Amino acid sequence: MSSRDQRLTAQDRWEIAFPRFTPEEIAAMSFAETRSYADGEPLFSAGETGFPFFVVLSGGIQIVEESTGARKTVVVHDQPGDFTGDVDMLTGRPALISGIAKGPTQALALQASCLRQIVKQTPELSDRILKAFMMRRQLLLETEFVGVRVIGSRLSPETLRIREFLAKNNQPFTWTDLERNAEAEALLQTFGVAPEETPVVACDSRSVLRNPTNEELAQCLGIKRPIERALWDLVVVGAGPAGLAAAVYGASEGLKTLVLDSMGPGGQAGTSSKIENYMGFPTGLSGAELASRAVLQAEKFGAEISAPSEVQGFRTGLNTHTLQLTDGTEVCAKSILISSGASYRRLPAQGVQEFEGKGVFYACTAVEAMLCEHGRAIVVGGGNSAGQAAVFLSTRCQGVTVIIRGDDLSKGMSEYLASRIERHPKIDLRVCTEIRRLEGDGSLERVHVVNNQTGEETEMDAVALFVFVGAMPHTKWLPPTVATDDKGFVLTGPEAKRTGWKLDRDPMLLETSVPGVFAAGDVRSASIKRVASAVGEGSMTVHMAHRYLAGL
Repeated sequence: MSSRDQRLTAQDRWEIAFPRFTPEEIAAMSFAETRSYADGEPLFSAGETGFPFFVVLSGGIQIVEESTGARKTVVVHDQPGDFTGDVDMLTGRPALISGIAKGPTQALALQASCLRQIVKQTPELSDRILKAFMMRRQLLLETEFVGVRVIGSRLSPETLRIREFLAKNNQPFTWTDLERNAEAEALLQTFGVAPEETPVVACDSRSVLRNPTNEELAQCLGIKRPIERALWDLVVVGAGPAGLAAAVYGASEGLKTLVLDSMGPGGQAGTSSKIENYMGFPTGLSGAELASRAVLQAEKFGAEISAPSEVQGFRTGLNTHTLQLTDGTEVCAKSILISSGASYRRLPAQGVQEFEGKGVFYACTAVEAMLCEHGRAIVVGGGNSAGQAAVFLSTRCQGVTVIIRGDDLSKGMSEYLASRIERHPKIDLRVCTEIRRLEGDGSLERVHVVNNQTGEETEMDAVALFVFVGAMPHTKWLPPTVATDDKGFVLTGPEAKRTGWKLDRDPMLLETSVPGVFAAGDVRSASIKRVASAVGEGSMTVHMAHRYLAGL
């Protein structure tokens, strides 16, 4: 929940979530089909896709959820102008809840495609509908709604992977820890699963998956939609800030835009617990919140987002590029944006690999923070991501230690974050320090560090180590025709021209060595590794793509 939402009263939030169309607005929708339902007749059910957007004319629609096994009423839409739906109306995912007629009911039924047109073309309705959808989802998550059930050990990297995937894709879920939750054994018996078969995911009462892949999860939950268009104006590879910005601006300016991501929206920024220096959000917002809002905005304008969809390469033909996905799908594009980002490097310390997912993490969201509530955490890195993680963890852990190799935190971190860390009573800063080795019995318990100036070695108790150092670009999927620097980051503009550019014109500022293929964000050589910069580059790419397409 954003800081702004926390300041709203319960009544304010309810009014945002459940507004009502005026008689004039209802009349403007008279083109829609009018449907009649008997008392108790279902209008749509949990798990259903392609269900309409209903506007009540008479009677009522009772919204219920049964995730705990018992039917609970969420809300009753019983006034003319009340309407159903939440964010899944725009994402195309299966419904989480059900709608049942309360008394003899008449309602307008608008298909999702029609709703998207209203949201795109009618600002006064768009604002009200989108705010309602987002607030409804937030209110639902604050109830006892269970959603997807995940049962697995906190010491299992596979359990962590599943939880991170669901969180990144904004899929509501409840995690039952095999190690500490007394209900775990009973739940496993209910699903007919042995402890050694965990982690398991119960998508619903009928579908129980044993240690599913991300692709299997996406298929079971309806997260991934089929790619149906034969040719796209712009295909964006990577749904971080740069890619999502390109999706928003590309779709809003009429480009048929597709976004592909191997995991889910957000990129590296999506792992940030709080971004405070992003313009327009004085109280800050989390990377996940920024990503979810951007996804909704992109889909509002007609962009399509497919995840998990991993690209393994592309080939260039006459005026088109063909991307090959790991599942065998091929996607044709007139232009491509490479925004596949970068990830943090593994520390060169003994024991790091052994404890990955069991104490060593490369992201810091609520998912990871839950695992270190009863101990001390160490954050390695001197950039903003490390600083944001340290401040966030200080509210969740018993204490936090920030470790940097250099002697000045402000050299790589924004001043507001550096000064906050240096003054924070629960954060200990260790400069000129490096990780030597990690120890523990099944999970991380101790970290040995060394002062790189004096050689003094110290042992520290810690249940978690968060790594935010080094950048490793996600460019292994690129063909050799796309030039990169010696670290693997994509060259663009003047640097790309020096690698064998063959056209009479110069490459545009963000254009790679392949005409019509652009790069933006962390994956681009010499880019500024900040969220705002990535958003700016992604937006600029759309203008350049228009220029390129105009010349075809």
